Amino acid sequence: MTTLNDIKVGFTCKVVRLTGSCVIKRRIMDMGITKGTEITVRKIAPLGDPMELTVRGYELSIRKEDAKLIEVE
Repeated sequence: MTTLNDIKVGFTCKVVRLTGSCVIKRRIMDMGITKGTEITVRKIAPLGDPMELTVRGYELSIRKEDAKLIEVE
């Protein structure tokens, strides 16, 4: 199982599924991250958290803990 947390800067991946509680999954989906969405990792902060992503044409920053709940391929 590969998660978004494992993807290196500059790479693009596709969301396979979301894990975690219903509340957290709903929050992630509200940000536009749903099954089949392509995500590009743009930057990771110097201390490793948060990570900046390109999702559906806009920039999004999420915490590493949330990125671990997003399974990708």
